[in-house]
Amino acid sequence: MFELLGIPPQALFGQVLLGLINGSFYAILSLGLAVIFGLLNIINFAHGAQYMMGAFVAWMCLNYLGINYWAALLLAPLIVGVFGVLIERFLIARLANLDHLYGLLLTFGLALIIQGLFRNSYGSSGLPYQIPDALRGGQNLGFMFLPNYRGWVVGASLVVCLVTWFMIEKTRLGAYLRAATENPTLTQAFGINVPLLVTLTYGFGVALAAFAGVLAAPIYSVNPNMGADLIIVVFAVVVIGGMGSILGSIVTGFGLGLIEGLTKVFYPEASATVIFIIMVLVLLVKPAGLFGRAA
Repeated sequence: MFELLGIPPQALFGQVLLGLINGSFYAILSLGLAVIFGLLNIINFAHGAQYMMGAFVAWMCLNYLGINYWAALLLAPLIVGVFGVLIERFLIARLANLDHLYGLLLTFGLALIIQGLFRNSYGSSGLPYQIPDALRGGQNLGFMFLPNYRGWVVGASLVVCLVTWFMIEKTRLGAYLRAATENPTLTQAFGINVPLLVTLTYGFGVALAAFAGVLAAPIYSVNPNMGADLIIVVFAVVVIGGMGSILGSIVTGFGLGLIEGLTKVFYPEASATVIFIIMVLVLLVKPAGLFGRAA
């Protein structure tokens, strides 16, 4: 069928795989944004910089401390997550009673500062990060060649997204989070430490961004601009899925990654703008997003 359209099957499936990989990063990053926005009502513009920090922490762990990829996959999100906790406690928490625009401006300024510090220290050129030995090579599926690391990225991203969804939607901790979102005063009256919950939630959202950064390090070069290049697309994904919607972030992240990959096959000229075109159409039909709720 695809050969009749002049499209080799290998090229099609290759772009599907590329779309799934991009969708994996869209899903994890938009999930982190949704978690933060859902509870804190803050549009975290520093999310792209925190994604970049995850990749750099993994690179520094390997080159300065000899810590391998698997340990960095746990250590980098923890380190960057603690950094996020400090940001929330000492900066964002002070803006809790002010207009949400102040939080957006604060996180945007933080993103510029973080990117500037890394750019001054490491330059703008990419730094290589090796694929771990256990994930080198690939599998011949007959219709395409699947690199092991690419398959790992898609699988790990899907597992992390589903575990996060289950934790927030199906557990007692998730119920506390949703209650604190709806009515923080009443929730605190039941003995739940809402400020601590808010702080840890921000740290968790930041850790998700750092986890995505570690996954991205062997695929893309580690450089200070890697988050800035991605965050605008991720914000579009969040808007399409619905601000604060956990399920919306996961479904639209993977779905839009696939659509972007297929667009590169059938109409390459539109591949850079297809997500934004979809965003405009969704906002015209459903301003709250596909999975969002009207205010």
